[in-house]
Amino acid sequence: MATYHSGEIAVQERAGLAGQAGFSLGGIGESIPPVAKDFLAEQPLIVLGGADLDGRIWATQLTGEAGFLRVPAPRSLMIDALPLPEDPLADVLTGGPAVRIGMIAIEPATRRRMRINGRAHREGDGLRVDLDQVIANCPKYLQKRDHRRAGPDQDEAANRTVTDGTELTPVQQRAVRTADTFFVTTASDRGDADASHRGGNPGFVQVLSPTLLRWPDYAGNAMFLTLGNLMLNASAGILVPDWETGTTLHLSGTARTVWDAEEISKVPGAQRLVEFSVEAVREITAASPLRWTSPQYSRFNPPAG
Repeated sequence: MATYHSGEIAVQERAGLAGQAGFSLGGIGESIPPVAKDFLAEQPLIVLGGADLDGRIWATQLTGEAGFLRVPAPRSLMIDALPLPEDPLADVLTGGPAVRIGMIAIEPATRRRMRINGRAHREGDGLRVDLDQVIANCPKYLQKRDHRRAGPDQDEAANRTVTDGTELTPVQQRAVRTADTFFVTTASDRGDADASHRGGNPGFVQVLSPTLLRWPDYAGNAMFLTLGNLMLNASAGILVPDWETGTTLHLSGTARTVWDAEEISKVPGAQRLVEFSVEAVREITAASPLRWTSPQYSRFNPPAG
């Protein structure tokens, strides 16, 4: 039976949404229903996150042809792909014991998504994930896009470069400021990971400095899985995808929830704010073979501040 941990309950109560959270608890299960199995089989992309060998949390993605996500049993997910060698989670996901990961499967073309959390270990040329949570998510704040694969004449590996740092460069800052989508990974104090989507009109993420980001927390399902984890464990990871080029921007650091009413009132649509302190940056060009169309923005997006 699904339950909330103490951090989630604390945030739900502070937000005055404990009643709604109790209703939303019915959307958390332990197995993948048949309709979701079919949904997963159609996807070319899954976002996942967890901790690296040093305990630093990152968010990343895996891609494949439709069918690379398989459900051999209701509480098991097979991913027929492994991270790139340059990926910040490559070491923990390609060898060693099972690791806790959070995942979100997302289909921008239909604005459908679902979160799946569990323990992953390598099996052959892919990953097997034993599931703990399967969570239905609404389509709010999800921009509509269609995808194609990069042409056969494009050698992704030959064109790939990796840039590491401890703060955002001016070009990376611009990429964050103009982003309409990113993904955030958090974990509880027990290490149970969760990956979530954040979306809005370009500009909804503020770059306050090369090492400090801020974004609004909009109205949602009141579960507060992300903010609840941050209540217990400030570590977090962010993935900012470049939908047009396949470049991925990975950030790792810490985050906190801002409850100050005056600050919140300055940001349209914000119920709360989240500030993320950047501690490590990895940018990988040509990381994904997928190329996506220009977005059709969600009608739920508030104006960017």
